[in-house]
Amino acid sequence: MASNITRRDLLNGIAVGAGGLMLPALGMTQIPADAARLQNAGAYYPPMQTGMRGSHDGSFEVAHDLAWRGVKPTSYEALEEHYDLVVVGAGMSGLAAAWYFRQLKGPEARILLLDNHDDFGGHAKRNEFHHEGRMVLSLGGAQNLENPSNYSPEAGDLLVGIGIDEAFLSKMAAQTPDGLALAGRLDANNGVAIPGPDGHFTMAGNWNGVTYAGEGYAEAVQTLPIAAGEKERLIAFFGGGRDFLDGLSIREKWRYINNVSYNQFLLEKVGLADTTLPLLNAIIVHLTGMSGWNLTVLEAIGYGASGIRSMGWIGRSVAFAGGTFVDSLVNVQMYPDGNASVARLLVQSLIPAVAPDMQGPDDVVASRFDYAGLDLVENTTRMRLNSTVVGVREQGDVLEVDYVEVAPGGQPQKGQARRVTAEHCVLACNNNIIPHLCPELPQSQQQALRYGVRTPFVYANVLLANGRAYEQLGASLMQCPYDPFQWVSTAPTVSIGGYEPPRNAEDPMVVFMMHSPMTGSKQSGSGRDQLRMGRQQIYMTPFETYEQQVRDQLQSLLGQFGFNHETDIQAITVNRIPHGYAYPYLALDDPEWEEGKAPHEIGRAQFGRISIANSDSQAIALMDAAFDAAWRAVQEQVG
Repeated sequence: MASNITRRDLLNGIAVGAGGLMLPALGMTQIPADAARLQNAGAYYPPMQTGMRGSHDGSFEVAHDLAWRGVKPTSYEALEEHYDLVVVGAGMSGLAAAWYFRQLKGPEARILLLDNHDDFGGHAKRNEFHHEGRMVLSLGGAQNLENPSNYSPEAGDLLVGIGIDEAFLSKMAAQTPDGLALAGRLDANNGVAIPGPDGHFTMAGNWNGVTYAGEGYAEAVQTLPIAAGEKERLIAFFGGGRDFLDGLSIREKWRYINNVSYNQFLLEKVGLADTTLPLLNAIIVHLTGMSGWNLTVLEAIGYGASGIRSMGWIGRSVAFAGGTFVDSLVNVQMYPDGNASVARLLVQSLIPAVAPDMQGPDDVVASRFDYAGLDLVENTTRMRLNSTVVGVREQGDVLEVDYVEVAPGGQPQKGQARRVTAEHCVLACNNNIIPHLCPELPQSQQQALRYGVRTPFVYANVLLANGRAYEQLGASLMQCPYDPFQWVSTAPTVSIGGYEPPRNAEDPMVVFMMHSPMTGSKQSGSGRDQLRMGRQQIYMTPFETYEQQVRDQLQSLLGQFGFNHETDIQAITVNRIPHGYAYPYLALDDPEWEEGKAPHEIGRAQFGRISIANSDSQAIALMDAAFDAAWRAVQEQVG
C-alpha cells in the first residue's frame, strides 16, 4: 500500500491521496498437501509455492551479474521469433502496455512479454494455500483497488475494459466485512501490540482513532506499558490542546514542517523519548515503507501520522491532508489476493488459453490458471517467465532483445541465452537496470534512471490451521511497532468471485504480516542511501531467519490465547521485495525540480524504438501510475 501524495502536492498544500522456490532444509514449514500433490504431478503453479517468494532464487542473479560485474553471455541462440512488440517485465506496467498495444493494433498483433520471475504481476502476487479441502488466499504485494473514475481516462478505460467498473466495485464493497481494517473500514477494530517479558500486551478497539484523539483516547493511552511521562506527553500530543510549534511565526512554522523530520519534531518539540517513536511511525511505515526519520513533518502528516491537531493554526491549515488520507483509505477495495486478480484479468484478456472458461472479475479469484498456456506457439500474445533480459538494441531495421532463460527453481548458470527480434520494445522494468540493458542511451538519461531507489519491504503470509487464537485478539489488524513485522492482519476476507473466505474461527486462515527494514534509529546519509541499505538487508536475510521471526512474533502475540506455532502454523510464504515502491522524492534530500527536469522525467525519454513504462517513470507507486506510464510508452511507439 503506497501513497500518491507527491512532494510537490504537499508543498503546494494539496494532499491528493493516502497514501527460493524450495523450502529450507530445516523442514520447519511444510507445503500444503494439495500443493505437494500438484508439484509431484509436475504441475507448474507458482501461487502455491511457499518459502521465499517475491525476489526468489533464480530471479535476480542474472541481473545482478550484469549490473554489478558487467557479466552476460557472449553468444545467443537466435530464435526464429519476430514480434511487433516485446515488453520487458510482466508487472502492472508491462501487462498494461501489452493491453494498450493490442487495443490499438488489434488482436493479431504479435506480442512477447519477458519477466525474470516465475510468476507474473510484479509486486501484485497471489499467495494461495490449501488446507483440509479449503483454499485460502492472501496478497503478496500490491493491494488497493480504487474506483476507475479516480484514474486518468486511459487508466480508467483499462480497468473498465477488464470488467472492473463502478458497479463491480460496489458489489465488492458490499462483500467486504465491516471488521476488515486492512480494507480501510474505519469502524473496524484495529489495535496495537507491544512485546513484554510474558508475551505481548495487546489493546484492541481503534488504535488509529486513539492517535487522532478519538473517544476515550486518554484512557487508552494510560493502559500502554510505557513510562508514565511518555503517556502524558502522548495524551497531550494526540489531544491537540497545545501548539507544539508555539513561539514560531507562521513563516517559521511553515519552514519547520517542510525541513525537519517528523521524528526530530517528536523528539525536540513534543519531548518524546526515542523509544516511543515506533508507536507513531507504524502507520507511515506501512503506507510508505519509510520511517519518520525519512519524512518531513508535513510529509508524515500527509501520510496519516499524528500531529495535525498539535501545531496550532499551521496544523489546522493543513488538516485537510489527514482528511484526504483517511478518505483515500476508505475509498479503496481489494480482492482476496490483492491486485494479483487485476494482473490475472489482464493476462487472461491477452492470453485466453490460460483460463478459457473464466468470465471476468466475478470469477477471476476462483479460476485456476494454466501456466502452460502462457507461451504457446499459437498465441498471438505470449509470456515467457524465468527470463531475464540482458540487452536491447537497434540492429538495422529491427530491435534485438537478448535474454537468459532459467528453468523454474534452477540456477542461473544453467540458463539458456536466447535472442528474439521486434519492431518495438517497452521497458517495463526497474529503472536502475535499464542503463545496463541499453548502454547506448545518453549519459544524462542513464544518470537520471539511476537516481531513484525503490523502497524495499517484505510481506509474509502464514497459514494457520484455524483462527481460534487470532479471533481472541479482538481486532482484525494489529500494529506491532517494536516487532520485526510491524503490521499483523487477517488476510483480506472478501467474498467475491466465487471465493469463500474463512467462515468462522474453526476454518483455516491466513495471517498477513508486513516488514519494513527502514525502521530504527536515525542513520547518516540520504534517504536513498538508507533505502539501499534496507534493500541489502532483506537480500541478506535468509528464509530461515524470517520464518523464526514469524514464529516468535506470533507465539508471543497469540500464545496467551492457546496458540502453539509448532502445531498451528501449516505453511509460511515470505514475499521478499527489495525493489518495491517507486522513489517519490523526499523533501529532506531532493531539490524541487522544474517541470520536465526531474530525474524520472529525463529518464523516461523515448529512445528510438524503445520506450520506458514503469511506476519509476511517474515517481508514484500506484497502479494507475503504472497504467499511465504504459499508455504513454505505447503512444510513443505507435500513437
